[in-house]
Formats: sequence, C-alpha cells, structure tokens
Amino acid sequence: MRRHLVVMVKEPRPGRVKTRLGRDIGMIGAAWWFRHQVARLLREVEDPRWQVSLAVSPDHEGMQSRVWPVHLRRVPQGRGDLGDRMGRLLRGLPPGPVCIVGADIPGITRAHIAEAFAVLGSHAVVFGPALDGGFWLVGMQRTGRIPASLFDGVRWSSEHALRDSINSLPDERVAFVRPLRDVDTVYDLSALRS
Repeated sequence: MRRHLVVMVKEPRPGRVKTRLGRDIGMIGAAWWFRHQVARLLREVEDPRWQVSLAVSPDHEGMQSRVWPVHLRRVPQGRGDLGDRMGRLLRGLPPGPVCIVGADIPGITRAHIAEAFAVLGSHAVVFGPALDGGFWLVGMQRTGRIPASLFDGVRWSSEHALRDSINSLPDERVAFVRPLRDVDTVYDLSALRS
C-alpha cells in the first residue's frame, strides 16, 4: 500500500496565518515567513517513497491557489477544529500508512518522515512531539478502523495537546519519533536560530 504524507497548509494571507507570530513581527512578515517556510519544507519532504498531498485551508481558496506547487495533490481540510480536520484526512485518504505534518516546523527532513513511516511497521500510531507540548507529526497504519474517539477532548494550542491526543487512543500501540520545534512566536524563531 502506498504511503501518504499530508502537509497541512493555510493560504499565506496577512492576518489569516501565523497570527501569534504576526503579533510579534507583523502580519505581513508572518505571512511571508510562512509562505517561504512551506516552500522550503515541500522541497525537503518530496520523496519517491511516499506521495505528498496538501491539506488546504480555506477549502475553496486553497484548492484554487497559485501559491502552492501545482503538481501536488490537494484536499480540502474542511470545517471543525484541528482534530476534526486531521481525523477526516486519516479516514478519507486512500488505504495505506498516513503521516500528517504541520507546515510550520522548519526542522523536518526526509529522514524524520522515513523514521515515522518505519515506526508504523510495528505500531498503530506514531507522534512527533513538539517542544511546546503539542506534536509536529501524527501517523497511523490505517489497517483497521480509525477509533471514533480519535482527538476527542484534546486541548489544542496548549501544552496538553500531545498527552490529550494519546489519551484519545487508549487501545492503540503508540510510538514516538524525535521532538522538533514548531514556530508560533518570535521566541520560537529566536530559539531556532540559536
């Protein structure tokens, strides 16, 4: 079965993307950073070992966007919180292992993605922890039914997001890959540079 890597992206419009970072460096600067970060990330993660797709938001604008590479398959994120959107992606993609990553993680490499898919050979679920208590990657084998409880009760954008997500999967074998830093604030940018 084909491996699928999904990168979650938003249209890089000032005031609509990376707003916490925008409060620190300005909304135009935050949108510019995000657009260039995504371009770099996509160049890094494209690999013949998996199919890369973009989960776009807002749906209509993202599907028509000229910002993202035209050769990559696009799927709409749809409505709901982050858990609703990721759950739909995990349930709706063609059969095979799936890893979903955020686009605001400058440290992601092909080696990280390959490691996550390798871990899925012996575990049902894999997470890439983020340093702020969230996660930069979630992956599932998808050999059986996706639990209905997936992402129930997760406190998104908090230091509890990873723990809550694991707790929503009480009967699954969960593994972890290396932690990485996501960029939400100017502090995160500074920490990456040092």
